[in-house]
Amino acid sequence: MPAKKKPKLDSKMLDQILEKMVETVEISKDEIFRIGEQSRQEFESLSQELKSLRVQVLSIIDEGDKLEIHAKYARKRLSDVSKHFKSYTEEEIRDAYEKAHNLQMELTVIRSKEKQLRDRRDEIERRLIGLTETIERADALVGQISVVLNYLDSDLRAFGDMVEDAKQKQDYGLKIIEAQEEERKRLSREIHDGPAQMLANVMMRSDLIDKIYRERGGDEAILEIKNLRSMVRNALYEVRRIIYDLRPMALDDLGLIPTLKKYLDTIEDYNKKAEIRFVHLGIEKRLSSKLEVALFRLIQESVQNACKHAEASEITVKLEIKPEQIIVVVKDNGKGFNIEEKKEKSFGLIGMRERIDILEGQLSIDSKLNAGTTIMMKIPLNA
Repeated sequence: MPAKKKPKLDSKMLDQILEKMVETVEISKDEIFRIGEQSRQEFESLSQELKSLRVQVLSIIDEGDKLEIHAKYARKRLSDVSKHFKSYTEEEIRDAYEKAHNLQMELTVIRSKEKQLRDRRDEIERRLIGLTETIERADALVGQISVVLNYLDSDLRAFGDMVEDAKQKQDYGLKIIEAQEEERKRLSREIHDGPAQMLANVMMRSDLIDKIYRERGGDEAILEIKNLRSMVRNALYEVRRIIYDLRPMALDDLGLIPTLKKYLDTIEDYNKKAEIRFVHLGIEKRLSSKLEVALFRLIQESVQNACKHAEASEITVKLEIKPEQIIVVVKDNGKGFNIEEKKEKSFGLIGMRERIDILEGQLSIDSKLNAGTTIMMKIPLNA
């Protein structure tokens, strides 16, 4: 039998599991809290009862001691009457006996009551000790559960965000592979339809020049050579354009600022719908090759998003190079978007965040529907 596929754990499923766990733990916390509160109430009630019992025990002990003295005298009186019963009347003997008997019975009842009060007092003291331990344990458990709840609510939810982020990165990686294949196809078509076709025509026209020279003379051959030179020039222009799209050569030769100016002018001419303004502040100096390429791609992605998706008519690019960091602001007056809403295919923004993370920088996006978008990037120069 084929092995069953394990269900994929996505962020939504993880959030549902976490919510159930948090709910269960919160219920347990409430139950333990109620146990602690009930124990406190019982502790207070028993403490009051114990206080009353201690007073009663002292009182009954005092009463018993006094009665013990009276019973002792009554027994002595009965003993004397018994020894000399002939000297006492029958009524005196019966009175002495009844008095001693009654006092002894009262003493027995008081001692029994004293024992009951003592037993109850000892029982309450033991229960108070147990309740104290229960209250302390309940408080400790509530504290521990609070820590667990904080962990579940923050750290594990952050883990859920990490899972979602990892899933986005995986999708982004697949999108990169797909984009690379599409880019290869596009380049293949452009080279085939452009420079390759032109070079094929050059080969055909070069053969034709030899024939024209033999049949029509040198003047017409020279004219054909001029046309051939124009075709070669156009082919060279197409090759350079394709190379520029892959990586602007001016970036290596002239640096970031001149390349950006040229690129933004080209985009403005090509787009014809957006006015692009470039502002450079601070010092102008060459940066490391990798940093210049990264900054160029970040600005390129931001401007393309403003033109293609935001449909902006005004775009401002500000670049400020400070001694310790670089600040880039790309602002447009386009249709904007809800930054709280996660889009499934916002791979451009994901790619920008990836680049910013690699450069140890910060990326902030401020956008509202129909109110434009502002992207700010801060990149340390020691990145």
